[in-house]
Amino acid sequence: MKVVFISNFLNHHQLPLCLELVKHLGDGYRFVQTEPVDQERLRMGYREFAEAYDFLLCPYRSEEAMEATRRAVDEADFVIIGSAPNSYIEKRLKEKKPVIRYSERFLRTQKWRYFTPKSLKFMLSNHTRYKNDPVYVLCASAYTARDYAIFGAYKGKTYKWGYLPEVKHYDTDALMKKKREGKLSLLWVARFMKLKHPEKFLKCCARLKKDGVAFTANIIGSGDEEAVMRAFVQKHHLTDDVHFCGFMPPEAVREEMEKADIFMFNSDYRDGWGAVINEAMNSGCAVITSHAPGAGPFLIKHGENGLIYKNESFRDLYRCLRKVTDDAEYRTKMGKAAYQTMAGVWNAEFAAERLVRLMEALQKGKSTPFESGPCSPALPIPQRRMFKAVRKGETI
Repeated sequence: MKVVFISNFLNHHQLPLCLELVKHLGDGYRFVQTEPVDQERLRMGYREFAEAYDFLLCPYRSEEAMEATRRAVDEADFVIIGSAPNSYIEKRLKEKKPVIRYSERFLRTQKWRYFTPKSLKFMLSNHTRYKNDPVYVLCASAYTARDYAIFGAYKGKTYKWGYLPEVKHYDTDALMKKKREGKLSLLWVARFMKLKHPEKFLKCCARLKKDGVAFTANIIGSGDEEAVMRAFVQKHHLTDDVHFCGFMPPEAVREEMEKADIFMFNSDYRDGWGAVINEAMNSGCAVITSHAPGAGPFLIKHGENGLIYKNESFRDLYRCLRKVTDDAEYRTKMGKAAYQTMAGVWNAEFAAERLVRLMEALQKGKSTPFESGPCSPALPIPQRRMFKAVRKGETI
């Protein structure tokens, strides 16, 4: 089988999947990087892999590379396309050759914009029109299937997916012992942006201190909200408790996760996935996340391997936090379950095998053979119902 994966650039979150697909497909696998890694990402610790792997094609570098890309796309049995121009797949779509879109949700804010005549025409011509063609969607968000379903697109052809950063394997008892050294430790990792809601994390820290809970909190990242965040820390006398660590390379971030007891993710609906949730779960953290970002409902079973709070409710967030601050045994149990979820199911090795099997089934005109986890059906659950669904333990 020949498979081409097209995206803007290869990053450390996508690399493990690529390496696993090479194991399954050998020379039949190619990754097309449509642009260089931007400077901001490089400053954040991303690497430029343009010359690092034989399976990587960079069509912007030469006419020869562009021609090799065109040929690979045309000859592939499946083309998977993420953040890349549609021009790469226009010919395949016309010829009704299989295409798999790799998509986060798109109805994040200002949903009215998608119901103007111009936007409806765009959705019809780029998505709805292919409802009977071999065009499918790997949903990198629990909300993607519903977003497309609103426009009558890809019914019964949406599958659970996501981002699959490197999964490390640990002795879980040793990992948990490392977390019990010193004070209760909290960790927050993201760019300092409004959609990430760092103020919710800081508000939790202030409330913990007021309630007499001893802790230390590390914040990794930087961004436009940093001055506001530092002012909050000063105002609430948190300078001895909350530490700004700046940007760190991915390896250093993982080391901090390995030491942290609790990892908190506070993004709203504008955050497509949230790969740091994968990494924190893999590191055995007790993860608390809003139900709004795409990763939470797919990865976390509330109360078993993490906690999901209602995005709009600080009260619910703080209630979840106190469940894990006040019960070390519960916190450890949850961290071990989170680790098992990543090591056993949501990892590149497991997902690559499933993806190949899904494509083999689609070639034969069959449906997915999986009922849960990667490549299982992604259901079109409305945003307004998602929180109740995850808290009740319904299939997402």
